[in-house]
Amino acid sequence: MLTINGLPQDEQRIVSMGISGGWLGIAKRTYSFAVDAGAQGALAMFTVTGTVLVQVFGVCQLDLAGAGATVELGIAGATAALIAQTTGTDLDQYETWQDAAPEANPGPVDLTARSFVITNGADIILTIATADLTAGIIDFYCFWTPLSTGAAVVAA
Repeated sequence: MLTINGLPQDEQRIVSMGISGGWLGIAKRTYSFAVDAGAQGALAMFTVTGTVLVQVFGVCQLDLAGAGATVELGIAGATAALIAQTTGTDLDQYETWQDAAPEANPGPVDLTARSFVITNGADIILTIATADLTAGIIDFYCFWTPLSTGAAVVAA
């Protein structure tokens, strides 16, 4: 089993924020376009229950490959709402992805300006369009705060 700092990958973590007794959850999803599939379509990254406030970004671990393919992150009906459409091959190893222009290492991630409310349990999806992706790995991180009773975010 792959681990990060001794903790299993793709495992949800809850850490106290100390802000009015609130909580912040951190869910991580590693996606390999060669192993998990890179065909055009919508792929579930995070399962959402209830209403949550989220901040999401990706860290490319292996260059994406697939001539002409595009990627975007959002929800059904708003597939680029969380991260704007990007040409897949523009995502290179160790770059961060939070908008249409991936950032070189070290990549600044402006989570303050990229907070979104997701309601009614709309799952977070990665959409591949135009062409298939044949290789590449992205670690997706979702920081979340529950806004309704029982709300949660977990890796899909």
